[in-house]
Parts: sequence; C-alpha cells; structure tokens
Amino acid sequence: MRHGWPIRIGKGPVLLPVETAIAAGAQAERLLISSARAATLRLTNQREAVRGAVRGADPVLIRSSAPVGLREALAIADPSLDMDNPLKGPFVAEPLEWQDTAIMALELARIAGILPAFMLDADHAGEVQQLEPGDLLAWAAPANLAIATRARLPIAHEEEAEIIAFRSIDDLREHVALVLGRPDGDKPPLVRLHSECLTGDIFGSLKCDCGPQLDAALAAMSAQAAQGGWGVLLYLRQEGRGIGLVNKLRAYRLQDEGFDTLEANRRLGLPEEARDFPLAARMLDLLGVSRVRLMTNNPAKVAALEDAGVTVIERVAHQLPANPHNARYLATKRDRSGHLLR
Repeated sequence: MRHGWPIRIGKGPVLLPVETAIAAGAQAERLLISSARAATLRLTNQREAVRGAVRGADPVLIRSSAPVGLREALAIADPSLDMDNPLKGPFVAEPLEWQDTAIMALELARIAGILPAFMLDADHAGEVQQLEPGDLLAWAAPANLAIATRARLPIAHEEEAEIIAFRSIDDLREHVALVLGRPDGDKPPLVRLHSECLTGDIFGSLKCDCGPQLDAALAAMSAQAAQGGWGVLLYLRQEGRGIGLVNKLRAYRLQDEGFDTLEANRRLGLPEEARDFPLAARMLDLLGVSRVRLMTNNPAKVAALEDAGVTVIERVAHQLPANPHNARYLATKRDRSGHLLR
C-alpha cells in the first residue's frame, strides 16, 4: 500500500489507495472513505447508507456524479487540503455490504501511515495484490516479536544502561527498551511506555510534552538506579498515537485551523487512539519482567498491561508543566482522554 499497489481482500472489490497510487489514468466513480470524512462532505444525512458508521474511523462508501482521477480523489480524501479545494461533489453515500472488508482496508491504511481512502475498481489500477481477511490478525500478533540484539549504552542520565532491540517478522518498525541500573528480579522496575515522537523527542517541539516526559522519565530511572533500583523505558515506534508521522503532521495542520488533537485525528478519519499497548507487555515478558511500577497518568496504559498479564503494583504520576503552545493539548488529554492530573 505504501507503494500504491491496488489490493483485494478476499472476494471484495479492488481497492486502490488514493494517497500513494501511481496508476496513470486511474479513474473511479466510487470511493471508500471514513465516516468522519463523510460528515465533512455533508453525507451524514443519508442515514441508510451510513448506518452503523458511529466512530470517525468507520468506513463509508460514496459515489461521485462523475468519475474522478487521482488528483480529485486526493482532495476528497485529505481534509488538510480543504482550504485549497473547497468545492467537491456532489456525492451519494451507498449501502456498504462488505463492512468487515472495508474496516480491514481502513485499518491497513492506518498501519501503512497513509490516508484512509480508496478508489474502488478503478480503471488502469494495475496488478492487484490479493489479501485474505485473516492477514491483519496475523500481522498484529505480538507473539511474533522477539529480541534481535542488545548492547551496553551509557547515556547522559545513566552510565549503567543497556539497549535492547526488538523485531517482528511482520513489521518493519523496530522497538527498543532502555534498561537503566542493574536488573533485580526481586525489585519491580520503574517502567515508562514512551511512544515515538520525532517532533518532541528530537526537535524539542513545544506542541506536546513528549520530549520533557522522556527526559524526566530517564532522570527518574537514573535516580532509582542510584538507590539500588532499576528502570525500563520502552520506546515504542508508534508515532502520533499510532497514526504515523505524516498523518500526525496533517493533524498539526488541522490543529492550526482550530481543532484539538482528538478532533484532528477524527477529521482525518483516523482513530483517536491507535497505539498497541499489548506490544509493550510482550516486550516486558521477553525481558522477564512481570511486575512493574508504571510511570504514567494514562489509566489506559495501566489497564492494557494488566489485561496482558503484567502486574502494575504502583502507578507513578508523570505530570509536567504546560507551556503556551501545549496547554490545550494537555487539557484535551485530561478532559477527553481521561488522563489523570497526578
């Protein structure tokens, strides 16, 4: 899908990803988009056709009054282009008789980090790649994760540190764990699940609190190591709450137009939260860690680890001061995502 190849899931229609397709001359009258995008296109009043599309990431099938090419299809799919392409349609929402296939297609688009939009049975789409409904479940299985290698890695916060790389046969993302201090099976480590944030971790973005959170977590773990304890930071390659870097930057553009973090994700037709926390539980299992002191203000992380068999003996608060650029972001996490204040 990142190469723009058309796919077919089971016996469903041929789906050509709108964002990455390179098929010259491709045209189609029907498109598969998200329900959030359908709402923006004012199709939600066609209740029969969009029945069951409750979340912003649910699939909706639409038909254009005339065939559209890739350029027009991209303007239909990408809300960050609305200011440059204000006029679209008219469209009619049609009943979707292959709901499960459509849901899988939009989920695959999220995993690929592209817009959740497809042209259906497009002319000149190219060679079709056949998939089966069970492929998504096999791809997501955390049991495929394994330790690839490990090495000593002294860092600014702690010279006694080790980095461990994890790899899955079905995933190009490589997750890592940073162990600070000497592991002690009798002492539950201080653990932090940190999702990758290029803008915050590397460039020091003020739009979020990711960079300061990462630095504060490493400092806290180093302090534990100095007192004979230890810590584990799991660095999960799940940029933008699991929607990918490009889509996260699209969400930033929508935030500049006045939408909050969750509204921007929804407007893109992507889940408000798409991170895979059971993956972190698998990483801990491979490290031989079954009991943790979890550094988080997010109850969903606690619940996900406990559901996966990790005992959270203590939740350690992890709250940092706001700045003028991320105050609304932090308020959204508190008021709409259930994050705790302390």
